[in-house]
Amino acid sequence: MATSGGEQPAVRIGEVNGSSFSIGGSHHTNSTVHYGGTGEQAPGAEELLEAVRELRAALVRLPRSTERAALDGELDEAAGELEAGGEIRPGLSARLRGALERWAPLVESVSAATALAALLTSLGG
Repeated sequence: MATSGGEQPAVRIGEVNGSSFSIGGSHHTNSTVHYGGTGEQAPGAEELLEAVRELRAALVRLPRSTERAALDGELDEAAGELEAGGEIRPGLSARLRGALERWAPLVESVSAATALAALLTSLGG
């Protein structure tokens, strides 16, 4: 993680290869789920919705905070889009990726965040 001035630490999620990776700087390694990325093997809206729901459920176990509430709100909005549309609309993957990067210090040890990040990476979002 890099910081400049008084900014928050930044995490960039790039390409994922192999069987595991770590989010954050605390050396928490989590298993990932692999998808083909495009075509028939790409994760669909239902898989992405399930990953969002799993992360929301995992957030309940974290201490209450403004940050947790903000991330939960973003995930709730994404879940609503996926439920209503039944498809992954343009920009949704990028918004979810941005939320994970923004709230990385909060979710760095949550395996559900790692699974969602892997799905987003496979979608290229």
